[in-house]
Amino acid sequence: MKIRPLNDRVVVRRNEEEAKSAGGILLAGAAKEKPNQGEVVAVGTGKVLDNGDVRAPAVKVGDKVVFGRYADSNTLKVDGEELIIMSESEIYGVLEG
Repeated sequence: MKIRPLNDRVVVRRNEEEAKSAGGILLAGAAKEKPNQGEVVAVGTGKVLDNGDVRAPAVKVGDKVVFGRYADSNTLKVDGEELIIMSESEIYGVLEG
């Protein structure tokens, strides 16, 4: 199954959770912090402006992005994989390099 987000929505696959803290301590499931980075897997057509024009998305499929910690309120499962669907404005930036 594929998902095609509408307008300025973006579908992101979150990076894996860290199993160790920065100091090397193994973390239990509840202590793990969900990563705020992921990979864009689908993008909508863009934001519809007040004058009717459509502004193309600033991200594309395959981009590595950083987003807010609470962006996971709209999660869904597609083919057993958990994905996040969010507005493009919830993405803080694209990781390059």
